[in-house]
Amino acid sequence: LEVYGHYHPEEFEEFFNVRFLLSLLQEGYGPLGKRSHYVLDYIQLGLQFVLESPSANSIFNLLRIEVLRKVCERPSPKQCAKISKLLSQHPQCIPTGKHQILFCQQLIRCIGQFQCISEGEEDIMEFLEQVNKVSGLLQRIWRAQTSAILPSLKELFTIISSTDEQEAPSNALASVVQFVPLELMDGVIRNLTNDDSITDVQMMTAISRMIDWVSWPLGKNIDKWIIALLKGLAAVKKFSILIEVTLSKIEKVFSKLLYPIVREGALAVLQYMLLSFQHSHEAFHLLLPHIPRLVASLKKEDSNSATSSLEQLAELIHCMFFRFSGFPDLYEPVLEAVKALPIPNEDRIKHLLGQNAWTSQKNELACFYPRLASKSETGKIGLINLGNTCYMNSIIQSLFMASDFRHSVLNLAEGNSQPLMTKLQWLFAFLEHSQRPAISPESFLSASWPPWFTPGAQQDCSEYLKYLLDRLHEEEKTGKRIYQKLKESSFMSQAIEQHYLKKTLIEKMFGGKMMTKIRCLKCLNVSSREEAFTDLSLAFPPPDRHVLSTGSASVLPVEEIGPQFIEPPGTPSQIMGSPWVKRKPHVSGDRAANIVPVETLGFQEPGNQATSLNRNAVGMDSPKDPLSAFGEQTCSPKDSRSVPDLINYFLSPEKLTAENKYHCEKCASLQDAEKVAELTEGPHYLILTLLRFSFDPRTMRRKKILDNVSIPLVLKLPVLGASEESEDVWQRRKDRAAPGSSFVSVIYDLCSVVVHSGISSESGHYYCYSRECSDTVTQEQRQKPASDKQLDFEIQWYLFNDTRVSFSSFESVSNVTSFFPKDTAYVLFYRQRPGRQSCPVHEAGAESSRPHGEPSLNKDLMEAISKDNILYLQEQEKEARNRAAYISALPKSPLWWRDFDRDKDDDSSSGGCSPAAGGGGSGSFHGLVF
Repeated sequence: LEVYGHYHPEEFEEFFNVRFLLSLLQEGYGPLGKRSHYVLDYIQLGLQFVLESPSANSIFNLLRIEVLRKVCERPSPKQCAKISKLLSQHPQCIPTGKHQILFCQQLIRCIGQFQCISEGEEDIMEFLEQVNKVSGLLQRIWRAQTSAILPSLKELFTIISSTDEQEAPSNALASVVQFVPLELMDGVIRNLTNDDSITDVQMMTAISRMIDWVSWPLGKNIDKWIIALLKGLAAVKKFSILIEVTLSKIEKVFSKLLYPIVREGALAVLQYMLLSFQHSHEAFHLLLPHIPRLVASLKKEDSNSATSSLEQLAELIHCMFFRFSGFPDLYEPVLEAVKALPIPNEDRIKHLLGQNAWTSQKNELACFYPRLASKSETGKIGLINLGNTCYMNSIIQSLFMASDFRHSVLNLAEGNSQPLMTKLQWLFAFLEHSQRPAISPESFLSASWPPWFTPGAQQDCSEYLKYLLDRLHEEEKTGKRIYQKLKESSFMSQAIEQHYLKKTLIEKMFGGKMMTKIRCLKCLNVSSREEAFTDLSLAFPPPDRHVLSTGSASVLPVEEIGPQFIEPPGTPSQIMGSPWVKRKPHVSGDRAANIVPVETLGFQEPGNQATSLNRNAVGMDSPKDPLSAFGEQTCSPKDSRSVPDLINYFLSPEKLTAENKYHCEKCASLQDAEKVAELTEGPHYLILTLLRFSFDPRTMRRKKILDNVSIPLVLKLPVLGASEESEDVWQRRKDRAAPGSSFVSVIYDLCSVVVHSGISSESGHYYCYSRECSDTVTQEQRQKPASDKQLDFEIQWYLFNDTRVSFSSFESVSNVTSFFPKDTAYVLFYRQRPGRQSCPVHEAGAESSRPHGEPSLNKDLMEAISKDNILYLQEQEKEARNRAAYISALPKSPLWWRDFDRDKDDDSSSGGCSPAAGGGGSGSFHGLVF
């Protein structure tokens, strides 16, 4: 044909006429059933010889109609590529006017049906080439005729948003988008997101399919279009679509980071998805199991692409740690994986989170949180964060887990005239009996909210706790009695019972007493004042101070002891007199380091018990008993503090000199003096606040002390005898002590730790570890052989982080700051252990509040809980129906995790398509693209 065209142009023009071409195109060539595939190649070859002939225009007109007809028949990728090649070489044959728009739309429909059947690498490369030719033709038409772009895009959206039960459109459609000019993006996205005729299900289907395009290996700008549409949906507040799509697709996008050929686009989409999904930790937590494997794979790849991606991924992970702190157990493996990578500073993190949020109005997302399918496996219930209210949630959960206090609150009678305590009772009852995974404490927040707190801002949980306990105490104190009378106790005298009944519930549970003594260093006159407290605020000693000095003890030591039940010692060496008896005035330093030393022991073996507890009070540096597995965690290393250190510093004398001189009444002038605090009554629940926040005049902000403080599981506290207790009770204590002694040892078990994550009191996040310490457990412990692990492991620890509650351990409590330096213990709750060393008042209190089973609630409260549980079940059914409709609309796609499994199995594969080099063996490359 070619030779004939060259040498016999006239005969050729006569032969290559309209009628001949029409029969070729409509009837084909060759025997029936075996028509030739090369008709289009034949026509393309012949066209070059008739371009100047008089019949050229009629041939072009015919081909314009015929190529449109051919495309409407949905030809194979190979035939489509031949049409595109023909039209690219002879643009005169491209349909014009309305037909041109129709041609573009039909060509896009063809691409939507393209499938690569073969899994061979050569066939796949050929397929990609064919797709490129077809999309290249579209680009050519759009350049010449920009009016065809928008109708083409409309057709594209119709295809990808179709919810008909049919095969999903081909990912090859991604090749179309890359040629749409970016300057059209804003207008296109705005029109789409504001089009009321597009339903939510259609929009969700479309964006889901677009996200699948990140696996198309030849696309440019696809990530920009996906992100623009996600931002457009956020702008019109289509949060339910964004949430559903993010949760269903984020793992698949993440898995594409394994492949260098699509990594850049996938990482951009992943960054936007994660940084914008700020109302809940769900999206980030879906990725946690896969991050260590991906990081290991990228490190192994050792390419520029992998190194750059690792750094960006690490930045992203640290942003998520910052935004969703309070999951130390979950985050440890991830932190370990990225520990060698750079950590962004806080300003950078805040910039990224602020830049990408769906909305600046947090309350707009309130109804979408939490999306929890069922109650935590722990059986415990979370509290919804109402906008930086984690400070309140942590305190409420700690109070709820203080079982004696909880039982007392739940046992309160109706009509107690205490509105705040009644609201707390309702909140506790819902936390005990609700079927919901998490409940909203909105009513309690509005009732207990300190008036000087700024709405929506982060607050100090210790300040909130003090205010709350004070309010509850004052409310009861005004005469509106709620607590039922205690049962008569045989060992309690009438005087003590009357004294006890005067106390409010807060005083019974959290109230202790402290004696502050000030001694004039001139005349040695001592003035003393006793005051009540509900918490002890423990300051940090200056860095150069070592609180404990070996051999300098003169008071019963505060001890950190092993978890086995320990009988109180009766030797004179343990029970001693006041720090000022037979002691010279202390003159050096602002505080004396050698008073009331806090003795810290590891977990002893049972055999070492006598030796360890009956020795003289010693400092931190003296030889310790053999430690068990947790010894090194509970005993502070040299460069860190322990809770006993801080209590010791609190109880040590303070020198009042210079501007702080004391006005001595006896001397009638300002004099140097020494002030000391002594505990005269140990509370049932001891609350310790570590004063981590100090005001920095340079920055005019409160800065945080990030020192790691080791927390003992069991604490032994020296308590001075209280003067108002009746003689017979005090005599009972003195029987066990040496003559002239006045201190008695009180054992406390750790039951809650509130952790602050962040570097300032005005920001960050609170969560808490808690366990339920009750006398029944301790009684059982006494009957079993002593073991160094019993108390720690037999009482389950829980981690409360707003809506999420999970199982945890004391090991996690101990290690949290070493893994996450900004996560530090802030408020600690200890419960007094019953025993001979306990104050009888507290024994009676514990006895009265210990129920046989859970307390029965009043009728109104039970009805309210039952109604809410029914309502919750109805909500669940409705949500399940809506969700089923949404989920069924999501396009089915291959399982994303195959990419991870494949990466693990393909280590031996080599060549340019392995995961490390750009794909995977032929099978995995096919899986990637399709």
